[in-house]
This record gives sequence, structure tokens and C-alpha cells, in this order.
Amino acid sequence: MNDPLLNIDLNLLKTLDALLDERSVTRAAERLYLTQPAVSGMLTRLRESFDDPLFIRAQRGIVPTLRALELAGPVKSILAEVGELLQPQQFDPVLSQMTLHLAATDYALRTVIVPFIAHLRREAPGIRVAVVPVNSEKLPRQFEDGSVDMALLTPETTPPTLHTRQLFDEEYVCLLSENHPLAGCSALSLDDFCAQDHALVSWPGANFHGVTDQALAAIGRTRRVTLSVNSFLILPEILRTSDLISVVPGRLATGVAGLVRLPPPLIIPGFSKIMVWHDRTYHHKGHQWLRELLVTVAEEAVC
Repeated sequence: MNDPLLNIDLNLLKTLDALLDERSVTRAAERLYLTQPAVSGMLTRLRESFDDPLFIRAQRGIVPTLRALELAGPVKSILAEVGELLQPQQFDPVLSQMTLHLAATDYALRTVIVPFIAHLRREAPGIRVAVVPVNSEKLPRQFEDGSVDMALLTPETTPPTLHTRQLFDEEYVCLLSENHPLAGCSALSLDDFCAQDHALVSWPGANFHGVTDQALAAIGRTRRVTLSVNSFLILPEILRTSDLISVVPGRLATGVAGLVRLPPPLIIPGFSKIMVWHDRTYHHKGHQWLRELLVTVAEEAVC
């Protein structure tokens, strides 16, 4: 069956609208910035598409047929709706009801997502946020199917096909209970640091070796790690109630009651935290606004 939509396009509808308004091929051509023969040719195509003369020559211009008059309202409506579709997308955070799917580690939850949600509740209370764990293997597919819109990662863990933006650089600090024997020191010596029992965070779990141990090995030293946990969120409570010390990202150690923060006695390479998103949401005004808000929140956070 022949599809009538294949025989007509928006330019033909614009021509029909102009002819209905102007009742003159000449004036319609001037309005459309076309030649008179071009408009006459489009009128021929319109007559074929609608199987109706549409306009009859008269002493002054052209007169629409009843069929043309019936088309006048619907054509203007269609052109207006298409015009709205082509207008720049508008976004009002106060009225938005969109949902953001965000992948983050527990470190990013504590240091970025907590203040981000506080800002979001004030500025866009209707926006929902679904936070899921980071799964490096599934992440590319999650971005493609829309189950993840944005992720907080490090450059080393980011798929090369995604858009990125730097949020901040992180450095490591030592964290220990305010009741720890070394809590009153202004700085830890390397010997005191290595003599303590340490706790570390291992994402896979059951790993007693991390970036601190790599830095120690580079200068021929070691430490004793007696606890490995797979979440930063539980670590402050463990340190508060034990004599363990831990090397943690500085932003995680900010504003934690009952704990003391000290600089490490050796250089431990930090890391960068970046925001990552997919082509699918690149031009969406709502997602653009959310990305800018998250950047602002990350810049405002102070170690």
C-alpha cells in the first residue's frame, strides 16, 4: 500500500499555508523567498497528494476549494507543533520531574553525593536520583541502555568512549582516633607510622596491600595491615573504637567527629576524581544543568 506520507513534506505544507493566507502564488513565493515557478511546482505536487485542485484561478489571485479550506486549520496546527519541536529545549529545575541514574563508589557517595543531594533538594526538589554501585565491566552497556546517566570515576577506570570532566584532585592523609597515643603529635615519624597496626579499604575485599604499601616498598619499608574492609563508610567507626590508624583520601577525613587527621610521613600518590557521561545525554538541558551543579558542589567542598 502506498504511504501518503511519502508524497508530502513540511515544505509543501508551508507552501499550502502561505497560499491559503496570501491567495496569490506571487505573494506566497515572496513570503517563502522562492520563485513563482517553484511555488507553482509545489502546488502541482500538493494537488497530486490531496487529489484536489485546492486553488482555482480567479480575477484577483486564486480561490481555495472547500478541501483547501478544510486543510487550513490542521496545516497551521501541524506547522506550529513542528515549530515547537525545533525550538531550543527549555529546562526549569524547580519544575523538573526527571530522574538521574548515577554510578558512584562509597567514597564518592560520602564526599560528593551527600552535598550534591543537599543542593539538589533546595534547587530542584522534583528531581529523583538513583545511585548504583560502579561496575566497570557493565558500565559501557549501562550508559548505552540508560540505566546509568552519569558516573564518578578515576581516569584510569574510565572507558575511552565517554565524555569526562575533572572534578578535583585528591590526596591521602592519616586518620586515627582522638584517643590514640599518637593523636597529640603534630606529625608522624616514618618509624612510628610503620610500627602501628593499620586498616585499609580494599574494593575487592580481603586485600592487605594498597597504594601506601607501594609507596613504602619504593623506599624499602613496610607496615602491618591487620584489617581490610571493602567500604570507606564503616572505616571511621572502626578507627574511633580501636587503636588502628588508616591512610584515607583527605575529603573523606573532613568533619569526622572523634578522629584526628595527620599528614603521612611519606609521599603517597593521590588520584583524580572525574565526572563521566555518555553521548546519549550530552545535549539534554536537564543533564547539562545537573552536571554543572555537580561541578559546583565538588569545587565548594573543602578538604
